[in-house]
Amino acid sequence: MSVKPEIQGFYDEATATISYIVKDPTSNAAAIIDSVMDIDYAAGRITFEHADMLISEIERQGLKLEWIIETHAHADHLSAAPYIQEKLGGKIGIGENIKIVQEVFGKIFNEGTEFQRDGSQFDALFTDGMTYKIGNMTAFAMHTPGHTPACMTHVIGDAAFVGDTLFMPDGGSARADFPGGDAGTLYDSIQKVLSLPGEMRLFMCHDYMPGGREVKWETTVAEEKANNIHVGGGKTREEFIRIRTERDKTLKMPTLIIPSIQVNIRAGHIPTDQHGDKMLKVPVNKL
Repeated sequence: MSVKPEIQGFYDEATATISYIVKDPTSNAAAIIDSVMDIDYAAGRITFEHADMLISEIERQGLKLEWIIETHAHADHLSAAPYIQEKLGGKIGIGENIKIVQEVFGKIFNEGTEFQRDGSQFDALFTDGMTYKIGNMTAFAMHTPGHTPACMTHVIGDAAFVGDTLFMPDGGSARADFPGGDAGTLYDSIQKVLSLPGEMRLFMCHDYMPGGREVKWETTVAEEKANNIHVGGGKTREEFIRIRTERDKTLKMPTLIIPSIQVNIRAGHIPTDQHGDKMLKVPVNKL
């Protein structure tokens, strides 16, 4: 808790995603967490405005990018990790259970035997309790499944990046009805996050601005324990499962789930057809 990384959040309005630049306060080393690649899905057009903003900021500050972290395989936005890596270097990392996600969605998208389901598209696969360095900072990866099997919370000094495990207190938690998701498992993972020190800063991957308030992405463990609408105030596992299950029944599939999953299980690479042209599939009645 004595280490206080310098953190900048960058909000992507189209997907309600927050990407982060995390800098070691004692060096020029940095990491990017949950980058976004822009897509006009209707037009089939990929662009990189959001990623270029992150790249420009890192170059402006003269930082050395050491890691490009994915908290999980996102279903609502496409990762720009390979594009950023090509420009700035760094290693792309995700939780080791991406292999489970690859296996499940490899079948849904009929990817065939040429699609590797061993996580080899990524430079590093994090396991529960694994540590890694960002400059002089020691980061700690904590397995927090429930939303997906591969979800990890990354604890870096006095800050934790929770991915989709939690939202701001007035937003509750992420859905648990995707393949491999489980509401009870999500509750257990949230309790792991809430066992961190009360003053630990928590950084969200998404904010949907409940009630029309302004966008927010930083809170604390103590605030979540006290006020989170799904788990705060000492709600039991049974209460959470009921709340989460009822809520999930009302939710539609994310607008970008079809392109996002295909790209993100490949560490941000767009799949290609037999001619080498970039191409996405639309599975019918599979999701």
